[in-house]
Amino acid sequence: MTSQSYSVHPNGICESEYIGDGTRVWAFAHILPGAVIGSNCNVCDGVFIENDVVVGDNVTIKCGVQLWDGVRIGSNVFIGPNATLTNDKFPRSKVYPEKFAETVIEDFASIGANATILPGINIGRSAMIGAGAVVTKSVPANAVVVGNPAVIVGYQTETGEPERVTVELENKVALNVGRCELWRLPRFADLRGQLAPLEYEKDLPFVPKRSFIVHGVPSNKVRGEHAHHQCKQFLIAVHGSVSVVIDDGTRRKEVQLSDPSTGLYLSPLVWGIQYKFEPNSVLLVFASDPYEASDYIREYKQFLELVNA
Repeated sequence: MTSQSYSVHPNGICESEYIGDGTRVWAFAHILPGAVIGSNCNVCDGVFIENDVVVGDNVTIKCGVQLWDGVRIGSNVFIGPNATLTNDKFPRSKVYPEKFAETVIEDFASIGANATILPGINIGRSAMIGAGAVVTKSVPANAVVVGNPAVIVGYQTETGEPERVTVELENKVALNVGRCELWRLPRFADLRGQLAPLEYEKDLPFVPKRSFIVHGVPSNKVRGEHAHHQCKQFLIAVHGSVSVVIDDGTRRKEVQLSDPSTGLYLSPLVWGIQYKFEPNSVLLVFASDPYEASDYIREYKQFLELVNA
């Protein structure tokens, strides 16, 4: 690369030769020699970037941000003013670890102003970190987190929050995410209470070979975060309420389950997340196949590669 392929303000310092075409480095920014910066990036006033840092293309780094050794940033990432990324959990003056922890911010993620990112964690693709959040654990793809410590409060697409689906239906409704559907199950009510019976061959989309119960989940915790190659699932909130995000790699919707007579059919190759558990909620899950570890897809990046292949 030549110095003519990018621009540096007269009051900026760029010691690195690894700067992509179209990148702009503004006043009082300082980039050390080993840093790698992609194309069309905007490095604003007062930014400091250490040697062992890699930044992708089309990244915006707003004023007052420091990127320390071990930080890896994907493409199309936004880092807000004065956001802080750290690389040492137990810092001491003049005492250095053998290797600094690696912090990864994946493509399309956004970091709000004054957020703090602890070392050694992963911020997933398209995640949104709220202003002032203190992120102490890895953040899943598409999650929105706020607070100190940061907790997940929602999920979104690149253009906003997923469509939310109500359960006011009579039979079953296709959700246009994979082959997922909402099913209305048999229910009976009289003075003695309510009854929700199930005949597996008649009332479910498949005959289950396994079932499990999810309960005792704190309201700020998240379950699921995976897809299956072959296994089908059917989810019923038998008590309380839980929100389920379904994602086929192209479309994403959020369904609230709060009625034992309503079930969600989760088809294979759909990423599923359960969160917003009300206190004492109980989620019953039927599975079409016995447990098989190799059937799980646990990395969102791998999931996107499979569904887009």
